[in-house]
Amino acid sequence: KSEIYSIIYELAESGLGIVMISSELPEILGVCDRIIVMREGAIVGEVSRDEANEEVLLKLALPTNVRAQAVESA
Repeated sequence: KSEIYSIIYELAESGLGIVMISSELPEILGVCDRIIVMREGAIVGEVSRDEANEEVLLKLALPTNVRAQAVESA
């Protein structure tokens, strides 16, 4: 993956826009400047790198009933 990241950074530095799709939150948080979150095939939010963290992204990505269950079990 480090080779792929090097290529992504190099292309971005040259001015190209990169669309990256991943379900791995640490990867998204470490690489992306802007994150578009989708749930059930629809865009549900856009977050900048400065605003992004795992909690914010999970709140957007998880359905409401799953979030409620997580809070109840905590």
